[in-house]
Amino acid sequence: MTVLTGIPNYPAGRVFNAYEKNPKAFEQYSGARVWRVPMLARGHGVVRLFLNYLSFVIGACLYGPWRLRGQQSDVIFVFEPSPVTVGLPAILLGQIKRAPVVFWALDLWPETLAAIGVVRSPRVLRWVGHLVKFIYERCTLVLGQSRAFLASIAKYCSDAQKIRYFPSWAEEVFNESDLMPAPEVPVLKGVFNVLFAGNIGEAQDLPAVLEAAESQKHNGAIRWLIVGDGRKSEWLLEEVLRRGLQANVLLLGRFPVERMPSFYAHADALLVSLKKDPVFSMTIPGKVQSYLMAGVPLLGMLDGEGAKVITEANAGLVCAAGDGGGLAAAVLQMATMPVDQRQQLGANGRAYAQKEFGRGLLMDRLEVLLLEAADLYKKAMVTA
Repeated sequence: MTVLTGIPNYPAGRVFNAYEKNPKAFEQYSGARVWRVPMLARGHGVVRLFLNYLSFVIGACLYGPWRLRGQQSDVIFVFEPSPVTVGLPAILLGQIKRAPVVFWALDLWPETLAAIGVVRSPRVLRWVGHLVKFIYERCTLVLGQSRAFLASIAKYCSDAQKIRYFPSWAEEVFNESDLMPAPEVPVLKGVFNVLFAGNIGEAQDLPAVLEAAESQKHNGAIRWLIVGDGRKSEWLLEEVLRRGLQANVLLLGRFPVERMPSFYAHADALLVSLKKDPVFSMTIPGKVQSYLMAGVPLLGMLDGEGAKVITEANAGLVCAAGDGGGLAAAVLQMATMPVDQRQQLGANGRAYAQKEFGRGLLMDRLEVLLLEAADLYKKAMVTA
C-alpha cells in the first residue's frame, strides 16, 4: 500500500518539529510507503486555510504522478475528513494509472462551509457544489460516513447506484481495560468528571458547553475536562478565564491518540457536541465510536444521526444541539445515577460499538468495497 499525503501540520497549523528534524522517519507507517508533497501549513485564519487546501491540490497534482511513476494501482482510495478538494489529485492519478477512485466522504461540502460560516456567498457555495459534482461523477464509488449522508451525496452524483454507507470505526486501543489514569489530571474524590476529547472548533459548539459549565460554576462536585486542540482553543482559554471557570474547566491540551484512553480512565461521562445545523444532524462525529468502545457512558448535545446512535445503543443521555441548559441537566442526572446504572450504560455502548463499528468488521467491509470498485471499473472499461 502507498499513501500520498501532505506535510504534517494539523491541528497546530505549523509543521511538526519532529518532521522538520527527520523527514525520513515519516516515510513508513505500518508497512505502507508514505509520499509527502509540498504544501503550505494551515497557519491561522480563513485565507491561510484556503491556501493550505489549494497548495495540497497543486503539490499533489504536480508531484504525485512523479512520486508514483511506474507504480501500478488497483484502486485509489480518498480519505476526506475535509476538504473535498483532496479528490482532485486522486482523479488525476486515476486517469494516469487507469484505476478506479473510491471517495470516502466524512464531511459534506458545500453544506459544512455554510454551516460553520466560512462561506456565506450563495454564488461561491454554488461553485463549490459544481466542484463536488465534478469529483463525485468521476469516482467509481462514493462512501458516506452516515446513512443520512447518502441523500446529500446523491444531489451531486447522477448515479445513486455507486453510493454506499461506510462508517468510521473504533480503534481497538479504546477497548483496553486496567489503564493507568493520565497523571496530567489531578485526582479529586467525590467529583464527577465530564470529559470532552478531540477537535476544538466551530462545529463543536463550545459556547453552549461553557454555558452548561457556567451554570454549575458553584457546584464543586462537577468538573469538566477538555483534551484537544483546534482553531477555537485560544478563544476557549480566554472564555474560561473571563467567566472564572478555572476551577471547573481544565484545559489539558493535545495528546496523541495512544494516550487518550488514559484520559478516558478519569471520565465518569464522555461528552460529544455539535452545533445546531441540518448538516451536523447528518453527521456521526468520529469520537462517538471511540467513546462507545471505551465503555464509558456518553453525554450528547447534538441532533440527528449522532444522537440516534447514542439512543439506539442505550449508552447515555442526549439533549438537543445548542441546549446548554439541557446539557447541564443531563450532567446532573447522570451524576446522581447509581454507579451500576452508569456502568451498564457504558457496557451497552461497548457492545454496540463492537457490533456496528468494530475495526476488523469494517476493514473486511472496506476490502469488499474496494474489490467491487475494481470490478466495476474493469466492466466500465470494457464497455467504453
